[in-house]
Amino acid sequence: MKIITSSKFKNPFLVVELLTKFTVISGTSSEELAKKLAKRLRANLLKSQLRVFPDGESKITIKGKLQKNRIIVVQSTYPPVDENLIQALSIISKAKEHGTEIIAVIPYMGYARQDREFLPGEVITMKVIARLFKSAGASRIIVVDIHSMMGLKYFNINSKNVTAILDLAKYFSKLKLKNPLVVSPDQGGKKRAKEFAKFLNVKYISLKKHRDRKTGKVEIKSSNFNEIIGRDLILVDDMVSTGGSIIKATEFLKKQKCKRVFVACTHALLRNDAEKKIKKAGVIKIISTNTIPGKTSLVDVSDTIAKAIV
Repeated sequence: MKIITSSKFKNPFLVVELLTKFTVISGTSSEELAKKLAKRLRANLLKSQLRVFPDGESKITIKGKLQKNRIIVVQSTYPPVDENLIQALSIISKAKEHGTEIIAVIPYMGYARQDREFLPGEVITMKVIARLFKSAGASRIIVVDIHSMMGLKYFNINSKNVTAILDLAKYFSKLKLKNPLVVSPDQGGKKRAKEFAKFLNVKYISLKKHRDRKTGKVEIKSSNFNEIIGRDLILVDDMVSTGGSIIKATEFLKKQKCKRVFVACTHALLRNDAEKKIKKAGVIKIISTNTIPGKTSLVDVSDTIAKAIV
């Protein structure tokens, strides 16, 4: 390791860390993000190959030679969740045979919504997942906008959640919006909306949402908001799965005579024709990050993840 002294580097510790040798291994669910991350860290990049047998079993092969250094495994566990999870754990296990430290970067953490026993008899799956990552050999774990911070408490290893809120806000700051207002579709996302609005130097509001735990039905309980009239709205959320909450919120906001409605989210799962249904409800555009690749993932979070690693 050598130390470079230059006026353009404000943080000498960051320089030293960047010169520490990394190897990035990409799982098949996060190839592009892993490539961008490796470039930022000036790290070696190894890809993995997945073969699924007729009986459903997965065979993972890491393409390239693993070296004795710090290894970063990048693999989101979006649908098919179990398949992507097994791949992440398998790569971590193989990396452990060679690496001095194994950093698991799970941009989208599946099962994060199962972080407590909501109804009697429910398994807290997030607790099980946390044990699996440690047993597989992960030394550290980094996630992006995990659905609930409670889930990280189950990890008995160094764990960190980073947020993509500023990355998303920077994207929206470049759009020509009319008197924008940031909206959280529920009270739980109030802090997220506040941070987003602060960066844009605009106001924010949060709606009151009720979800039936048994049926999953969502209702908006909020009263009318006069300040919505004629303004462009940005609905900010951590994830959009089937889009139920976003659709209900959009329908409610449209009744308040707003102008355009945009959606900003970190994780765009968009299951069961969610994008089509959301746009039918009145949303102009959905903007998400590359934690889950897709046509809405226009915001790159590799820089945010790189900063968390070093």
